[in-house]
Amino acid sequence: MSEENNEQEHEEKSLSNENIETQETITKVTGMYKDWFLDYASYVILERAVPAIEDGFKPVQRRIMHSMKDLDDGRYNKVANIVGHTMQYHPHGDASIADAMVQIGQKDLLIDTQGNWGNILTGDRAAASRYIEARISKFGLDVVFNPKITEWQASYDGRRKEPINLPVMFPLLLAQGGEGIAVGLSTKILPHNFIELIDASVKHLKGKRFTILPDFPTAGIADCSDYNDGLRGGKVRVRARISHHSKNTLVITEIPFSTTTSSLIDSILKANDKGKIKIKKIEDNTAAEVEILVHLPSGISPDKTIDALYAFTNCEVSISPLGCVIENNKPLFVGVTEMLRRSTDNTVQLLKQELEIRLGEFEEQWHFASLERIFIENRIYRDIEEEETWEGVINAIDKGLQPHIKHLKRAVTIEDITRLTEIRIKRISKFDIDKAQQKIDALEEQIAEVKHHLANLIDYAIAYFERLKRDYGEGKERKTEIRIFDDVDATKVVIRNTKLYVNREEGFIGTSLRKDEYVCDCSDIDDIIAFTKDGKMMVTKVDSKTFVGKNIIHVAVFKKKDKRTIYNMIYRDGKSGPSYVKRFAVTSMTRDREYDLTNGNKGSQVWYFSANPNGEAEVVSISLRQVGSIKKLKWDLDFSDILIKGRTSKGNLVTKYAIKRVELKEKGVSTLKPRKIWFDDTVQRLNVDGRGELLGEFRGEDRLLIINQKGVAKTIIPEITTHFDDDMIVLEKWVPKKPISAIYYNGEKELYYVKRFLIEQEGKEESFISEHPNSQLEVVSTDWRPVAEVEFTKERGKDRKDNLEVNFEEFIDIKGISAMGNQLTKYKVNQIDLIDSLPYDAPEQKPAQDVEVVDEEVVKVNQDSGDSETEVKVNLDPKPNSENTSDDDDIDIDETGQASLF
Repeated sequence: MSEENNEQEHEEKSLSNENIETQETITKVTGMYKDWFLDYASYVILERAVPAIEDGFKPVQRRIMHSMKDLDDGRYNKVANIVGHTMQYHPHGDASIADAMVQIGQKDLLIDTQGNWGNILTGDRAAASRYIEARISKFGLDVVFNPKITEWQASYDGRRKEPINLPVMFPLLLAQGGEGIAVGLSTKILPHNFIELIDASVKHLKGKRFTILPDFPTAGIADCSDYNDGLRGGKVRVRARISHHSKNTLVITEIPFSTTTSSLIDSILKANDKGKIKIKKIEDNTAAEVEILVHLPSGISPDKTIDALYAFTNCEVSISPLGCVIENNKPLFVGVTEMLRRSTDNTVQLLKQELEIRLGEFEEQWHFASLERIFIENRIYRDIEEEETWEGVINAIDKGLQPHIKHLKRAVTIEDITRLTEIRIKRISKFDIDKAQQKIDALEEQIAEVKHHLANLIDYAIAYFERLKRDYGEGKERKTEIRIFDDVDATKVVIRNTKLYVNREEGFIGTSLRKDEYVCDCSDIDDIIAFTKDGKMMVTKVDSKTFVGKNIIHVAVFKKKDKRTIYNMIYRDGKSGPSYVKRFAVTSMTRDREYDLTNGNKGSQVWYFSANPNGEAEVVSISLRQVGSIKKLKWDLDFSDILIKGRTSKGNLVTKYAIKRVELKEKGVSTLKPRKIWFDDTVQRLNVDGRGELLGEFRGEDRLLIINQKGVAKTIIPEITTHFDDDMIVLEKWVPKKPISAIYYNGEKELYYVKRFLIEQEGKEESFISEHPNSQLEVVSTDWRPVAEVEFTKERGKDRKDNLEVNFEEFIDIKGISAMGNQLTKYKVNQIDLIDSLPYDAPEQKPAQDVEVVDEEVVKVNQDSGDSETEVKVNLDPKPNSENTSDDDDIDIDETGQASLF
């Protein structure tokens, strides 16, 4: 027994030892390792990645600028030479210094560059540092350097002195921007506009509120509504500027910040490969300015492609700012508004120091000039002729000065007397008392001026900033347009790159059921809505194969935020219950959840179902079974008599008797009101949400009239996805019989012409001025009876001709759009303006009926009576109709399948 116990104890010990070996142990890092990592992290944060708030420079940038000042003689220096000189101050390799210098040079503010410094638009790198040259710009010399007010420290090897901070008298950090990744933190300060920063500084000095927003060197369009003052958690959305180049070609002329033309084109090609967009080819013609041509296949909407480019490519990027700077050797998270305030206050203090130093210098010059005059005018230099010792000389001069120095502002020192002894005989012999007094008077004026500036320091600082704006602001206007973006619904603009199939009997839908019934084209991000014979409904994401319920009677792509698609349904409640009719829209639900559209009783069945993208209400014929003493076995039901309610409503009673069949008798027309459409000038987009200017109520055939400054007119269907050019001058509901009146300058004839015309071809762009490059549109009006006033130029030696009023209706009849028109005048015209139009009662427009009948497909719904199958026409139009798409809904489905409020 004892041997068995020993063996058991041995096994238990060995098992416990194995458990101990397999357990993880935690060892605290202390001593040298802890200190080393902390030292490294602190070094990266303070000495490499994050700029200082005082001057806006990282250490390497500060040392580059200091080295350039050391070498500055007004001429260009090789960058390789500047990099080598900087290595005396910066303890890192030449590559890091050269890269940092190229980044400063590309911002075109502090450095004048010569040679190939790369291209921020294309991403091309700069030439080798031995081939390119640089010098400090005039602006850099003006605002960055002043050795007299600079604090110095020893360089890393102790051989030289370098600035702790440069006395930058401008919000340089905000102008250039800054980005860096350190250990445990990072910084991303976006660049801002030069002129706007100066204006904001002036407002701050005046005690006014100000707002500054980013301005990117690559231009583009930015939505800064969530900028959050550049703090953590903020976001700036930046878009490329895309416009129509021709009918099937788009042109990108500006790109988002942080992208290049190469990366932008790569993202477009990837989106095309994935089927998100469809393009024919891309041409990159970028040189000094961006020009990327995107050619589209025929039949592809350019407006939808623009939205798709924003949704699926780098034509729209989101930038997250993070304001982090170094202050007193510690990281400080601060917004751009506070950065500007601190920079401006720091500039005021530097200007004060500069003025105080200048005042001291002027007072010292005045003191010695006064001593010199006393010394020479009173011939005190003769008193030292008999002195044999240096002390005797000093005492003699001091004694001779005493009667004349009461007006001096400080006591005379030995250093002052020593300087008097160094005056040359030649200067004494040519001394002019009047010139000496003039010099003293000039110094007194300068001293008074500096004292005035010190007494009015804020006014002096404001004048300083205004001088900077005046001297250096030319060509630095804002490049990035600030605009609020309209969100792009990816499902509305994605290319339908796959096909959807359905197995109605088994209840499956998907893209892999190629042997089953084809439904429509769809994309891989679409949601699909399906209805079954037993009155169930489900919305699910497109997949290869998904079960939604047996006996599917309708399946289509689900359009989010769509209130215009109305479903008409007649169903039986339970196995033998009464039948009800209902009309409803599906605006919100949870994805992959089954909804019961009937009253919920077992055995319920759908007699009739249709989906109507524009709220059509058809007429159906209802036939009953011959049971008992029923007198009326057949009658018509008009869905237009049924109110549209929620999908959970029970509906209206049709009959309590058994229905034999329901047949379509008459196709329906829309029962919805015409859509009111607004134009939001802020985002340059149409909407149905009441934002902006109301353009009118639109039915199916109504169109918009667009006229631009180039003299081109066209009519379009008012789609929510339409993009509008910046040079658009007329946007209104088109009235076909309403004439357009215009005055234009004919470049070929060098005369002004008047014309009135009607749009002859719907949907076609037509120019109504001559094609000569000097031709230009002066005024255009869509009023019924417009009037213009013409002001003539006064010619030398002639009396000024009186202004001319032009009544377009009397001046010219309505002619073709391609007609030249009538000559306005032979005199030289100074200005043409539209004035108040004449009164006119426009003819009433009879509202046209919106008879939109969608494609229909016969779907057989089995009756439970055992009779033959009844044919019921069910709408299966899957194509999204942008004309009938509404953005009124407040509820959307997120990626997790949950309904979420915007």
